[in-house]
Order: sequence, then C-alpha cells, then structure tokens
Amino acid sequence: MLKENSRKVLDYVMAADAEGRDITVDDIVRDLGLTKPQVGGIITSAFQKKGFMFRDEQTIEAADGTPQKVKYIRMTDEGRSFDFDAPDEK
Repeated sequence: MLKENSRKVLDYVMAADAEGRDITVDDIVRDLGLTKPQVGGIITSAFQKKGFMFRDEQTIEAADGTPQKVKYIRMTDEGRSFDFDAPDEK
C-alpha cells in the first residue's frame, strides 16, 4: 500500500506518461504542492530503486538559446504494468 504522497506522485507521473508529456520534478512540485526534497525522495526510494520509474537526462535549448540539461521523470515498462493496488505481501 502506497503512502498518500507517493500515490499522488505515482498518479501524476502515470497520467503524464499516458499522455506522452515530458515532466520534471519541478512540474510535480508545482502541481502537487509538495517540496522538492519530498518529490525527489519519493521518486528515488518508492519507485526508482524498485525499477518503476527513471530519470531520463536530456539536453534541451533554453529560452536564451543555450543548451540546458533536464531530467524527465519516466515510467518503466515494469512500472506501467505493476499493480500498485495489490495488497502488500508479508
């Protein structure tokens, strides 16, 4: 069973994934009202270490034309197919 904030982050990332949107930790922070350390910790410990999400580093062009590195949050195939509502095994 996921904690409330972990569920919010999961639902947000899964919706973005289904819509094909690129999202960052900053997007999640802004839209869910959580702190950057909260979101980063949730992604790392609840999802990334278990193979359900990953950070995809890309180089994009900033508004001023300079290259900028960005880390998009992505679901893995395993994360897309995992049943997060199944009861935890003891």
